Amino acid sequence: MAHTMMLPNAKLSTPTSKFLPPPIEPPQHSRRTAAGASPSLELSCKLSRRNLSKSSLLLLLGTQTTLTPLLDLSKAQADTISLVTDNPTSCGDRVPTKKAFLDVSIGGEPVGRIVIGLYGDDVPAGTARFCSIVSGKAGISYRRKEFVKIMPGYVQHGGIKSYGADAERATAAAGSLQNLVEEWERGRRGERCKEVKAGSVGIVVRDPSKPPPKTKLVATNGKLEVQEEEVAVGPNGTEFVITAVDSPELEESVLVIGKWMGVVEKMREVKTVRDNTSSPYFKVAKVIGDKRAVVAERGFNRPYTKVQVTNCGLIESQ
Repeated sequence: MAHTMMLPNAKLSTPTSKFLPPPIEPPQHSRRTAAGASPSLELSCKLSRRNLSKSSLLLLLGTQTTLTPLLDLSKAQADTISLVTDNPTSCGDRVPTKKAFLDVSIGGEPVGRIVIGLYGDDVPAGTARFCSIVSGKAGISYRRKEFVKIMPGYVQHGGIKSYGADAERATAAAGSLQNLVEEWERGRRGERCKEVKAGSVGIVVRDPSKPPPKTKLVATNGKLEVQEEEVAVGPNGTEFVITAVDSPELEESVLVIGKWMGVVEKMREVKTVRDNTSSPYFKVAKVIGDKRAVVAERGFNRPYTKVQVTNCGLIESQ
């Protein structure tokens, strides 16, 4: 019979114990610190619930006392900023410095006069441009020119043609369109009133619906260059509108230069070509770039009866 010798400190190895990892013991310095901790340190680390709640309450009260003046100051500053931003310039503070007139006929019959007060101090470039054309100083005027649109809220004059000798005279005498665009941008920045209220007269300075220019490759001296081609002709700064009701939709395209009184209500009674932009056929034609849709759109809201300016000029102040 065989005897098995076992060492005193030997441990029996089982199939499971072979695969178990050895136990991880804490570092020696950690055990020494825990064992040698002083009673005072243990006492200071133990806080009661009551003491902790009191400390949190004192901290909260101190923070609130410190931040209250800052919050009040921020509120006062916010109120001041909102007043400045919401009402940068009062539209009622503008005073007309010049007066102009337009004599209007409908179907060849005179219907009366429109008197326009111009805001020379608020929009000097726009006022100067309108005065140079309405007075004939530019070598061309609005005389015998037609109103091309009669909308529910405003009427629009066709201005001077964007090409030919008339357009060159108007540009030479009245300056470039960029001056008007800069004054219009001042309104967007809040430096002047931009609202198009009822009774306003404004120059059309841009067309928000105009598509961006198309880019194309052109071979020049054996090199390919990228050039931009204008898709449509934009306004030239001679078209103007006269509003009968508040027209915020015009704020993206019109620079207000004055206010009016006169026979605009009679002009609004003229029958016009029906606006057919809601037609699905028109929408499809517009999307695919059919030129017939562009031509048709120009005729929408056009008066059936000719409405034109028979005479115009400046009114000398007494």
